[in-house]
Amino acid sequence: MRGTSGGRGSRQCKTSVALAVVAAAALCCHAGTARAASPISVAIADFDYVDTSGEASDQTAKHTALVTAFGEGLRTDLGDKDYRVLPIDCAQRPCTAASMPADDFAAAARQSGAQYVVYGGIRKMSTLVQWGEVELVDVKDNKLLLRRTVSFRGDNDEAFRRAARFVSDTLRDALPRP
Repeated sequence: MRGTSGGRGSRQCKTSVALAVVAAAALCCHAGTARAASPISVAIADFDYVDTSGEASDQTAKHTALVTAFGEGLRTDLGDKDYRVLPIDCAQRPCTAASMPADDFAAAARQSGAQYVVYGGIRKMSTLVQWGEVELVDVKDNKLLLRRTVSFRGDNDEAFRRAARFVSDTLRDALPRP
C-alpha cells in the first residue's frame, strides 16, 4: 500500500519541483540577458549660469562651483548600469550650448559618440530662487525628447544637489531603457 500512493505523490512532487527549477533557471537566464544589454550612452554638457538677482556681492566663483557640481551630480546620478555618461570635448571651457555656435555644439555632441545629449542652464532670479532649463536631444535624429523648466529654492550646495537629483530622475523617465 505504501508504495502505491506514496509513489504517485512523490512523482507529482518531483515533477512540480523540476518545473519550478526550470522556471527559475529560465527567469535567471532572461534577467542575465537583460542586464547584458549595452548601456545607453549619454553626453552631459556643462550648464550655463546667469545671475539676474541684482545682489550687491560678486558671487561668480561660488556660482561657477555650484553649477559645475550640478553637472557633475547629473553625470554621477546617470552613470550606472543602464547609462554610460560620455564627455563632450570642446576647445574652450565651459562647453555649453550658449557659449558656442549651435553648429559647433551639435558637432561636439555627435563627436562624443553619445546617443543622447543633455544640456541647459540655470538662472538666479532672486536671493533664493533659481530657474533651470534642461533639454534632452536624440543626437542621431536631432530630435528634442525633453525640455523641462525646473525651479528650486536656495543658493547653496544642498539646493543644487537636490535639483540635480530631481533633474536626473526626470531624465531617467525620458530616456529609453536598454
